Amino acid sequence: MGISAARIAASVGTLVGAVALSAVALGSPSPSSASPKAAQPRSIAHASSTCSGTLPAGTVVGMAATNDDGGYWIANNQGLVVACGDASAFGGLATAPNRPIVGIAVTPDGGGYYLVASDGGIFTFGDAHFQGSTGGIPLNKPVVGMAIDSATGGYWLVATDGGIFAYNAPFYGSTGSLKLNQPVVGMAESNGGSGYWLVASDGGLFAYNAPFFGSTGAIRLNEPVVGMAADSATGGYWLVASDGGIFAYNAPFFGSTGSIVLNEPIVGMEANVSGTGYRFVASDGGVFPYGTSGFYGSAVATNSSAGAPTNLSAVTCTVSMSNPSPPPTGTETATIQSTAPNTQLLLEVAFGNVIPGNLGAIVDNIVTTDGRGDASLTFSIAGATVGYKVQVFVVVAHATPFNECATTSFTPV
Repeated sequence: MGISAARIAASVGTLVGAVALSAVALGSPSPSSASPKAAQPRSIAHASSTCSGTLPAGTVVGMAATNDDGGYWIANNQGLVVACGDASAFGGLATAPNRPIVGIAVTPDGGGYYLVASDGGIFTFGDAHFQGSTGGIPLNKPVVGMAIDSATGGYWLVATDGGIFAYNAPFYGSTGSLKLNQPVVGMAESNGGSGYWLVASDGGLFAYNAPFFGSTGAIRLNEPVVGMAADSATGGYWLVASDGGIFAYNAPFFGSTGSIVLNEPIVGMEANVSGTGYRFVASDGGVFPYGTSGFYGSAVATNSSAGAPTNLSAVTCTVSMSNPSPPPTGTETATIQSTAPNTQLLLEVAFGNVIPGNLGAIVDNIVTTDGRGDASLTFSIAGATVGYKVQVFVVVAHATPFNECATTSFTPV
């Protein structure tokens, strides 16, 4: 154990509520001029309406529409799925998956859907067929989404490094061997299965056997991009940010929530098959439709528990640093993956010094994981000394017994 449980407990008690940082917002780009001017959204009462149920706030990860656009499914990180409108209730996972669910994708005929987990595990419902997964393979980076190949009925999985895993679908390329400015957050099929796009959190767009119409990669954004959807009518695409800002490329702009204060961030979008509308879904299950896409209810629950785990001592996690050998100035970024969505973690940074066995100055930070169990924190390393190891500890806040779930280190040079 790197740091005493008593010291951690004291730190948590002091810091909880003082520094709660969202993983998706850290290090993100930022001006409102980058987003098209938001259309005035229609008034939507976030009641369950025609939906089959509700989901805990903060746990929703995505949505998918029926082929006739008369309904949609909303999925959360535990594999629960709510059906709205004319969407059939194909069900969800009866038990929590090994890793959080990160996306949902509908089959070409609309008769079923897939859920994909961050380890690349695939779960099928309705007429969806299992065609392979990375669930048993050690990955360099976690999977963040998937897209269906409408030509073959297969699918692609994409990881945060842009690595592509193709199952009964052609491999057109990936960014898996490239150093990206920001992680990939989603993908979309283009032109009836003839290619695909990957999008990063800065809006950088990577086109593979698909046309490139533009990106926000060189623009400073208010909030990070969290997903994209293809326009089947024009062959273009839309990017959506966590504030609901929309960036339309060779596709019409129908409106956005970019100028509205949302209860919870947007986590994904889908577009109808005619290209005449799209919807966003927020992490609380709120749905925002634009264009001809209809509103058939939401999965918003009242007084929800937000899906946080009850057994904090059983939480596991990993932590990695952005630079193992940084200069002793500037910043470092710690990226955490855990089995605990919407949970506070304590990140302790212990700066080494010239006294043997002495951890040196220790800086405490509280981060809150997102609905996938992930978090990141950018911190100053101005207190580091060249050649002396800086130790990083991740501890689950309030866990009894004490749970130091991950450690790592880096050495300034």
